[in-house]
Amino acid sequence: MLTVLADLDLGDIVRLRKAHPCGSYEWEIVRLGADIGLVCVKCQRRILLSRRELARRLKTIISRGVDDPAKS
Repeated sequence: MLTVLADLDLGDIVRLRKAHPCGSYEWEIVRLGADIGLVCVKCQRRILLSRRELARRLKTIISRGVDDPAKS
């Protein structure tokens, strides 16, 4: 599962295993580092999860963020 975390990028939309209290399962990645910053797609609530916690909760990657031309 940790190899999936290496593939994450800013702007990716991910689905977590449990629903947020607002009812949404989908989160956008807004920060990468020792902790991963996520924003709920439905209610815009921001949270920070450790990489280990995100690896445990992650179900799938829904969509990729916009490709950055500087990376190519």
